[in-house]
Amino acid sequence: MSSLQILHFERIQVEIKASLHVTIVGILERRWLGLCRQRKTTFLPMERREQTMLLNFVLASFVFLVSIRDGSGRITSSFIRSEWPAVDLPLDHEAFAVPKGYNAPQQVHITQGDYDGKAVIISWVTPDEPGPSHVQYGTSESKFQTSLEGTVRNYSFHEYKSGYIHHCVLEGLEYKTKYYYRIGSGDSSREFWFETPPKVDPDASYKFGIIGDLGQTFNSLSTLEHYIQSGAETVLYVGDLSYADRYEYNDVGLRWDTWGRFVERSTAYHPWIWSAGNHEIEYMPYMREVVPFKNFLHRYTTPYLASNSSSPLWYAVRRASAHIIVLSSYSPFVKYTPQYMWLQEELKRVDREKTPWLIVLMHIPLYNSNGAHYMEGESMRSVFESWFIKYKVDVIFAGHVHAYERSYRFSNIDYNITSGNRYPSPDKSAPVYITVGDGGNQEGLAAKFLDPQPEYSAFREASYGHSTLEINNRTHAIYHWNRNDDGKKVPTDSFILHNQYW
Repeated sequence: MSSLQILHFERIQVEIKASLHVTIVGILERRWLGLCRQRKTTFLPMERREQTMLLNFVLASFVFLVSIRDGSGRITSSFIRSEWPAVDLPLDHEAFAVPKGYNAPQQVHITQGDYDGKAVIISWVTPDEPGPSHVQYGTSESKFQTSLEGTVRNYSFHEYKSGYIHHCVLEGLEYKTKYYYRIGSGDSSREFWFETPPKVDPDASYKFGIIGDLGQTFNSLSTLEHYIQSGAETVLYVGDLSYADRYEYNDVGLRWDTWGRFVERSTAYHPWIWSAGNHEIEYMPYMREVVPFKNFLHRYTTPYLASNSSSPLWYAVRRASAHIIVLSSYSPFVKYTPQYMWLQEELKRVDREKTPWLIVLMHIPLYNSNGAHYMEGESMRSVFESWFIKYKVDVIFAGHVHAYERSYRFSNIDYNITSGNRYPSPDKSAPVYITVGDGGNQEGLAAKFLDPQPEYSAFREASYGHSTLEINNRTHAIYHWNRNDDGKKVPTDSFILHNQYW
């Protein structure tokens, strides 16, 4: 839908809303009078059938146009998913296939490598020996004009020994350009491609995919395939990657390897903007593994230094017309902690004249009406919600709850222990909160929503799926949530997101 069409729908919607301030009878009478004048006849009372037809037209138009603007209204979906088994794919499944050739690169993934989108970090694993750590790349297929050297290292987790993990940063790239790259050597080398985003600009259009809590089940595979078909250019990932921590001993590392090969069909071509969840912590004293995020941090690097962060777990990037802030729900965030101090400064750096869209990623939702993980985000909400409203954050994506939910613009900043409102209230300056912890992992769905549905909750459903956010210009973006119904992609929830700044 073009921006002109969107504005046209909004104008009609405003007119219809205004007309509802008068009685429906008055509307019908004026329409009937107009018809009589066109026919050059006298004004006669309308037949009941004609009244009913016109009434249905007005109401249907109103409902349709409001749905375009605001999405579905306070709905708990009655859809019951006939759930595929929530079990991980077997190790011999083709989704985990090891690439052919001795020491061939595998688990290839890319992410943004700088603040503004002119760099890419390419990562991969060689299983048998370090091999070459350079990336050859260029703008023509099979013609690689440039070569850059990366880093390589491995690590241990209990008795598991990782493969050799390579990271290479390609800098100084041209905007909106397709690059081809090659890694590995000889017959075992592999070739891929990626496209850089348009330059940072307030009217740059761009399409993001949003995925969370993916895992590596049959449901996960369906969700991933649906995302690949969506035409989105970058994934905003809201935590909980492999679910390897549900295994023990050497199987933990093994399942990190299978997940890396599983998602490679997307991650080798489209940047994934990473955030960490509780399943990345992997605090396992019985295995003498007590360093949090050890597997995740070795394998999935982020451009945190480019945004003056002191940790790869929280950082920011600018991409096209969006400023994206990634927070860590499982790192200290109260006053004077490094994450708190960093976010305070990063929000000041946001320039809505250049990047009008302000998006925040985290793992635990701040608003959640599901019995699963209910109120777990309350501490972070109490610390940061007033900042999100002050700086007019457009939308906050989270995972953790294995279901889908979208909120209206509500806030609870007036509440405190001794006074103020007890419940969240409408707030036009608040973000829209969207939970997409529905990728398809083996823990299954969170199907027990609170009853009655809270006022802040617009739409919720216990299904697997993924979302897309298509930014059209500085004022409008189109959001979709797509249900994964046992292998079928079903568009289920959508609305037009209006920019908070413009």
